[in-house]
Amino acid sequence: MKIHILQSALFATCLVLSSSLVSAADTKKAHWGYEGHEGPAHWGDLAEEYVTCKTGKSQSPINITGSKPAQLADIKFSYEPSALDIVNNGHTIQVNYAAGSSLDVGGKKYKLLQFHFHSPSEHTVDGKPYDMVAHLVHQADDGQLGVIGILMKKGKANPVIDSIWSQLPKHAGDHKQADTKINVTELLPAKHTYYNYSGSLTTPPCSEGVNWMVMQTPVEVSAEQIATFTNIFSTSVRPVQALHERSIHVSKD
Repeated sequence: MKIHILQSALFATCLVLSSSLVSAADTKKAHWGYEGHEGPAHWGDLAEEYVTCKTGKSQSPINITGSKPAQLADIKFSYEPSALDIVNNGHTIQVNYAAGSSLDVGGKKYKLLQFHFHSPSEHTVDGKPYDMVAHLVHQADDGQLGVIGILMKKGKANPVIDSIWSQLPKHAGDHKQADTKINVTELLPAKHTYYNYSGSLTTPPCSEGVNWMVMQTPVEVSAEQIATFTNIFSTSVRPVQALHERSIHVSKD
């Protein structure tokens, strides 16, 4: 009887250890990055939930070229000030935005969740990237994501970026909160014409169905501001993806 109990306990222990090892392997398998065997070329093989990264036909970013002028709906921005809530998530600097800000396009409302950065820009225009980009991530009530892309070129210092960089968390996992308030409206270009297409997240799991609205007019950031970001993240860009059968539209002036 004691032997049977010991055998059962040993079997149960083995199951627990086996489960732990599988879980650890799955967790390790799901890690992704921008270089080496965890880089963009391998994302679709790192975990089952990332398979769309290699099989999807509506992936982002893309090279924006040959866009067709269209009577796109105006984007109505309703952004309120938000206290700074900044996270270094190991891939980028992300600013979580307070509830209550949104945009409306074509009668559909998207609530602003967060924005983050890449350098250089992930989308290219006629084959050329910009020096940096901000992605403003929104979500509608039906779950669809809508992302505003704000292209950035080297020039004068940007005061909104200054406010964020002054509280910058420099190490992965660091999280900083401050009473300083920003309004992301001040990050938008004065002209709101935009490129529009259906794409995906540019990071795993590369989910599709994202409504991309890339501002046609860039804003300026200084060389120092760009360097501050790239000194932390030497690479943060997924290569452009095939357009396949999609069309790119640009709003008329």
